Amino acid sequence: MTWGVIGHDWAVALLERGLAKGRIAHAYLFSGPPQIGKTHLARVLAQALNCSQPDPPCGVCPSCQKIAAGNHPDVRVIVGEGAGESIKIDQVRALQHEAMLLPYEGRYRIFILRRMDLASMEAANSLLKTLEEPPAHVVLILTAVQAEALPATVVSRCQRLDLRPITVRQVADALRDRGVASDKAELLARLSSGRIGWAIQASEREEPLAQRQRGLEQLMQLLSARRVERFDFASKASRDPASCRDLIELWAVWWRDLLLLRTAGGDHLVNLDQADEIGQVVDKIDLSQARAVLAALEATAAQLDANVNTRLALEGLLLKLPRWDVAPNAAGRSSP
Repeated sequence: MTWGVIGHDWAVALLERGLAKGRIAHAYLFSGPPQIGKTHLARVLAQALNCSQPDPPCGVCPSCQKIAAGNHPDVRVIVGEGAGESIKIDQVRALQHEAMLLPYEGRYRIFILRRMDLASMEAANSLLKTLEEPPAHVVLILTAVQAEALPATVVSRCQRLDLRPITVRQVADALRDRGVASDKAELLARLSSGRIGWAIQASEREEPLAQRQRGLEQLMQLLSARRVERFDFASKASRDPASCRDLIELWAVWWRDLLLLRTAGGDHLVNLDQADEIGQVVDKIDLSQARAVLAALEATAAQLDANVNTRLALEGLLLKLPRWDVAPNAAGRSSP
């Protein structure tokens, strides 16, 4: 078996060299955008560390199969709890207690801590004690979207691998290899922004594409909505800040496609299935106005990342959207 990791060949090669030379870090930090493959790489590394075969990970030995199924007694995946889904200090204390115990079956006790960048400061500081004096049989694998949010003392004690989005072609080829129809694979690959985890999930479930369709329909409705209707939308949408952030990114991609179709043609559109709709209105759009809207979307996304009040940020954005009379099955056209 190969490592089965799509697109992060350099990271796999680095880890393979370390294993071959017996240079195993007591802690790793995998960082990168959401759904890019961080947790998958962590699981495969856990397989390689506890595999019973001479060329790990084999994928077929009992240890590899148990880790893949999530029921290996020596491999724990720790996720955040409660509001904010952040790892709490009680979870780290439980980890420290388990870490003192010898492995049941494998060579190592392995703890995968997902989204450690969301952990409370108390939890991060508590984990630091284990990072400074780890038991020889323990390997910690931390994942983070924003490694900068972690204390520098935690980052400095980990072997850090920053995973980057993979190419559209790699994502599309991987989806086709999994039996996804060619046209759908191409669309999902472009929508994924190089996030292989999102693309695979969207190929297996209807909800990601359905959610995207709802988001685009909301944009069209807002373009023809009055101010009071826009404020009502902001009030309701702001109750879920995470979904609000995803919605703004979706809208930003649509506006980028509009500008791209107007200035460079449609060869590199992300929203391939929206090409006809965007094409119906692209010549009616004032480019300076479209650029201003895109800038406002990007600024609002940055504000939400900085924990600005979601409702106020969204209201400010919606006030900057142009008001169009949106025709059926069309992206929009300027009001006369």
